[in-house]
Amino acid sequence: MSDVKKIALITNFNIYEKAGAAMQVAQRLSAYPCEVMVASFNRDKVLRMNRGRMDFTFLPMDEMYANADLLIVLGGDGTILEAARRSAVRQTPILGINLGRVGYMAELEMGELDMLSHLFDRVTADGYKPAEYFTETRSMLHVEVVNTEGEVRQRMYGLNDAVITNGSVSRIVDIELSENGNPVTTYRADGLIVATPTGSTAYSMSAGGPVTDPRVKCFCVTPICPHSLAARPMIFPDDSVLEIRNICQREKMLYLTVDGRTNCELYRGEVVRITRSPLETRLIRLKSCGFYNRLRLKMAEHG
Repeated sequence: MSDVKKIALITNFNIYEKAGAAMQVAQRLSAYPCEVMVASFNRDKVLRMNRGRMDFTFLPMDEMYANADLLIVLGGDGTILEAARRSAVRQTPILGINLGRVGYMAELEMGELDMLSHLFDRVTADGYKPAEYFTETRSMLHVEVVNTEGEVRQRMYGLNDAVITNGSVSRIVDIELSENGNPVTTYRADGLIVATPTGSTAYSMSAGGPVTDPRVKCFCVTPICPHSLAARPMIFPDDSVLEIRNICQREKMLYLTVDGRTNCELYRGEVVRITRSPLETRLIRLKSCGFYNRLRLKMAEHG
């Protein structure tokens, strides 16, 4: 048998259905030589539902991420994105179980929990059998906000996208795009999205951007509701340095949002600089259906 694996179980335990789903997963994992870790602030909820049936290790959130060999994340793509951001430094593999609406990044549905057995090496009647999973590497964005003096005042990274808009007020903004120091174009639009191939099936796709195979090394740049027939989505190689400058005269500041979670003000004249991050996200795959088959099935279910 393999060494004991440390598996972090991540979901929103405040939602009864999600907490119940997590307990079902923990029950399946109890049959295997692994340690199941849960964030310590969920201790009371888990113990109340567990009633002594299974063993858990409770750790502060940062410690849990630092010690986990593998993350099992129950939720929608937003929950997986948050886990990806926290785990990227150690590149801990993530297995997503879909409890959201679409779940492009999730590998399993709740009806497929039998496949958790593929995570573990085991001995069968035919002898030793290795674990039956592989990991898919996804590129991430490195995002910097550069002030008018040329100083980097904030750094972020994300798996899906960086979005520049006027915030909650829907007004036209003026922004300038350059690549490797060379001007590309200016936009009058509701905003601009710079997405990884992973993020190409999210907000970028809704705004009319191209769906991009995760194996393609690129950035997808998509204007949001542009006020020009000439403004179209563009693809750049991901070894580019993209810079988006706030040149809006009517608004003092715009807003940058990374992966729908991290927000930052972007003042007039400031620049968002985007490069490929050295960090990557590793998604566990237990099925060999491939990106296009998975995309087709998700679109058929929710289209």
